[in-house]
Amino acid sequence: MRVGSFVLAAQFPGQGQGETLHRAVRSAEVAEEAGLDSVWLAEHHFVPYGTCPSAVTLAALLLGRTRRIRIGTAVSVLPTTHPVTLGEQTALLHLTSGGRFSLGVGRGGPWVDLEVFGGGLEAYEQGFPESLDLLMRWLREPAVGADGERFRFREVTVVPRPSEALTDTPGPEVVLACTSPGSVRLAAERGLPMLLGMHVGDEEKAEMVIQWQRHARACGRPAEEIRGAAHVSAGVCQIADRHTDAAETLLKAMPGWLRYGLDAHVTVDGRARRMRDPLAYTELLCGLHPVGTPELCADRLAATSERTGISRFALLVEGSGDLAATEENVRRLGAEVLPRLR
Repeated sequence: MRVGSFVLAAQFPGQGQGETLHRAVRSAEVAEEAGLDSVWLAEHHFVPYGTCPSAVTLAALLLGRTRRIRIGTAVSVLPTTHPVTLGEQTALLHLTSGGRFSLGVGRGGPWVDLEVFGGGLEAYEQGFPESLDLLMRWLREPAVGADGERFRFREVTVVPRPSEALTDTPGPEVVLACTSPGSVRLAAERGLPMLLGMHVGDEEKAEMVIQWQRHARACGRPAEEIRGAAHVSAGVCQIADRHTDAAETLLKAMPGWLRYGLDAHVTVDGRARRMRDPLAYTELLCGLHPVGTPELCADRLAATSERTGISRFALLVEGSGDLAATEENVRRLGAEVLPRLR
């Protein structure tokens, strides 16, 4: 089982953005010290829900500050960037880090980001498969040209070629954020592992894994690839000596952040949207994920792995909103939970 942290760089009420980003960087550095497997970095634009606008840039910083741990994006939003640009950045990080970079990509949401970066609503609603396929070709082929609906250019040489890295894989790992049957099918058809969100429980995640396997078999993906698919389950982790103390920490801090952050999202086309109730959502997360004593946290992770078949985790550890408490939470995850899983 491989356990990592999920860093949103969440800006809690009353905090500055520099303070928030410092906590994000420190939590990642401590994750390596504590023996975690990976750090996954979120990307958001124009909202305090997450203050990192470029997960790949922050990944580059952290790869330079660490030596062992895997750093991934969760996710780089593909409709707001050119696939070749992201492919070049991915190749650069893959090569210079010795293969420690994982690229997580996703469709994002119908936010004003699409207007600012010029992709428009079409990039979100229809253009994602074309963007994903162009990205994957860039990461796998020596030369690439395009003649699609959104991207058209003559064949050019891929420089640097990520497959020339001295690693055990032909290129960088790519995972796809999946929140719908359509995205599950898209991932399966391309043989990409899924990143499954923290808002769904074990039963739904298990069903998504089954659907992924079914689609992968139907389109002829190799059996070994299907068996070895390293899906990632996102969740929340808060450790305390008593379950009530861990839950109370999150219930005191997270609803304010969620209300403050999620309410700042603006849709690109003025469509109505319904925000989750922050307190009810926090309570849901406390019930679904490893929140409590080290023993309880280990048991919940083991149970999720058994029910879903997923053995990789990306756990939000900054739910307290406090730097010292976040560092302690990460250290306890490494020292008191991981040994129980081994």
